Amino acid sequence: MKLQKTISSECMVSGKGLFGGQEAKVVFCPGPVDSGVVFVRTDVPEPVRIDAVSSNVAERSRRTTIKKGSVSIETVEHCLAVINALEIDNLVVEVFGPEMPAPDSSSAEYFKVLKHTGLVEQDGRRKEFTIHEPVSLSAGDASIYALPYSDDGLNVTYDLDYGGHTGIGRQIFSCRVTAESFEKNLASARTFVLEAEAKQFQARGIGAHLGPRDILVINSDGPIKNSYRFPNECVRHKIVDLLGDLALVGRAVKGRIVAYKSGHSLNQQLVRKLYEAAQQQERIQKSGTDALLDIRQITKILPHRYPFLLVDKVVEIEGDRRIKGIKNVSFNEQFFQGHFPGTPIMPGVLIVEAMAQVSGLLFAQTLEHTGKLAVLLSMDGVKLRRAVVPGDQLVLIAEAVRMRKRTAQCRCKAMVGRQVAAEAQIKFMLVDNEKL
Repeated sequence: MKLQKTISSECMVSGKGLFGGQEAKVVFCPGPVDSGVVFVRTDVPEPVRIDAVSSNVAERSRRTTIKKGSVSIETVEHCLAVINALEIDNLVVEVFGPEMPAPDSSSAEYFKVLKHTGLVEQDGRRKEFTIHEPVSLSAGDASIYALPYSDDGLNVTYDLDYGGHTGIGRQIFSCRVTAESFEKNLASARTFVLEAEAKQFQARGIGAHLGPRDILVINSDGPIKNSYRFPNECVRHKIVDLLGDLALVGRAVKGRIVAYKSGHSLNQQLVRKLYEAAQQQERIQKSGTDALLDIRQITKILPHRYPFLLVDKVVEIEGDRRIKGIKNVSFNEQFFQGHFPGTPIMPGVLIVEAMAQVSGLLFAQTLEHTGKLAVLLSMDGVKLRRAVVPGDQLVLIAEAVRMRKRTAQCRCKAMVGRQVAAEAQIKFMLVDNEKL
């Protein structure tokens, strides 16, 4: 049994952010058992704690950012890659500034400081997620795969294909991730950018403080006013970025990751799936079910009852932003008696009602202590795209668009497998519960 680890004492890293160029200071503090990796933004009026998990990732270009409410911390991947490689489970990362420092645009300084500080074992079993089922994702010509692996650890292979650019070309690198292999092969690999991209960024005020000696700026002949630390330094840095993103699964990942031309966006999509699978696996181990809300809990929140309760369980909730529920469609459903005899099809209006009910469960996360209830007000953009028949499982997904004092709005869709069965924009009126 592997035990959890944290650092033995406080340590610090400071410097300018890679994209914004603002001075920042990071203080690393030991974290208690089972607390995970938590970033704390300390330069705002009230310090904001942000767990380093997939559900807190904000959409950004070419970097990884975590966010809570309106407060974000930019470019966390280099730091998280080191935390991942050193197998640090619990850590408080206090950040004074909007972006993590990026000394020499690699993760070497973070590795040096955290390793020198030393690690201590804690009285708690390490959380791990083993990949048992293959997961694959693609976007354009880029792809990434999470695969089962016979070895007890994490193995990463990255294929970086800049075949049309002579300064980089095609580079492939593979390694079993350990603290030793990370320090030797990955920690000092730096961020890189093509010369044309660098000019575009600086014209927009991004990275204006950087010169070719601060970051690898590459033209057709290779690095400008600089030299590679490894002949294949670019692909090694891509693995650093990937390991930083994988840390957002929130527990050690065991398996094999294979990537082709993947960037942060595709990495984060994979991480989201692994994070959800890990949570589901842990729920099943703990309670025998993958439900976050089972039917008993749902009936405590929604006023609907048989035969009009159309959500069987909730399997995912991301704060007050997103929810995923399940409706198992049985031939015993009452509505199939008349819709239609001999050709049973679930009425489209009931699919929309099911989406509205799961939306109500999402808003209940916020309305629980307000005495309010979400009541259907209007529907826009309703599209019924696929017949739903006995034996289908409806996956009901609702994402909050806005929530005000008296109204709320959701973007909803119902899926059967990978096919969209229905979608709609649904608006709700928030009313006092006792008035119904």
